[in-house]
Amino acid sequence: MTTLFDRGRLGGLELPNRVVMAPMTRVRAAARGLATPSMAVYYAQRATAGLIVSEGVQPSLVGQSNPGTPGLYTDEQVASWRPVTHAVHTNGGRIFAQIMHGGRVSHPATTGLRPVGPSAVAATGDVFTPGGPRPAPVPRALETAEVPGEARAYADAARRAVDAGFDGVELHGANGYLISQFLSSNANLRTDRYGGPVAHRVRFAVEAAAATADAVGAARTGIRLSPGGTFWGVAETDVAELYTALLTELARLGLAYVHLEATAGEDVLTGLRRAWPGTLIVNPAVPMGPRQTDRSAADHWLGLGADLISFGRAYLANPDLVERLRTGLPLAPADESTYYSGGDAGYLTYPAHRYTA
Repeated sequence: MTTLFDRGRLGGLELPNRVVMAPMTRVRAAARGLATPSMAVYYAQRATAGLIVSEGVQPSLVGQSNPGTPGLYTDEQVASWRPVTHAVHTNGGRIFAQIMHGGRVSHPATTGLRPVGPSAVAATGDVFTPGGPRPAPVPRALETAEVPGEARAYADAARRAVDAGFDGVELHGANGYLISQFLSSNANLRTDRYGGPVAHRVRFAVEAAAATADAVGAARTGIRLSPGGTFWGVAETDVAELYTALLTELARLGLAYVHLEATAGEDVLTGLRRAWPGTLIVNPAVPMGPRQTDRSAADHWLGLGADLISFGRAYLANPDLVERLRTGLPLAPADESTYYSGGDAGYLTYPAHRYTA
């Protein structure tokens, strides 16, 4: 049986193990969406992962969801990321940038712009702004002629990511953000070629992935999905049909991987494993759910056919997570109050275990 510590391949990369650091928002970018020296240290500390996927990076100003998040749409942002990718590579790691367009999950107080989405339907709940949580606004529904441009925004950011030294990119198609909104049956009420039947609702995701693969190569392009997830009020009434159709279309592109969150039943997810012929990353824990991924959950999903396993919260307080999993050491707890704030405290201050020969 495959183990977490077996070597693997991902696109053109050789991986020393099958542990993936999942993308996690940390809200510590500098003004103008710039990456910082502390971010270089943070990711370099975790470079023993088989693959790091960065926090969500907005591909445009209108695509920014939260304040304090980094971007990849200006030359200045590209330059700010180069020390981060260099630090990871110097420490022997590999890193993909997660390209995240928030769509309707944004606010003019954050960007100065009205959010856009597939339809004029507000997200459920409050969104984060520089002045604190505020009700999600009603987005402006994209005109049909505008939609391809939003798909190309992922590709434009991917080109910049590669220029910044990233090994590839992951499109954030999960958790109620723009791609997820187009997949949804309640956030997407369109009647044009991007809405209605399943074949139309998957079109935006496929166009974004195809444009990105064309821009930087399919071997450098992955996508993260949350089948059946209900984040920010999205709903999907036909989960198995929807995602089987999506994966069938994505398979034609030869992407590096699909990254699934365990937001649907195991029967649905194993069915999607059969529908996807390429590399599959599984995150066994629901984001912000009651449990975080541990070794037993990882082994379970490797046994069900996953190729790589991603760990989110476990990586916050355990920069040496691979060794802790390998040796059976307990995992240090993370301070939840520093998830999204605190500067270097709760960010760079978690030590690795002192191992003896």
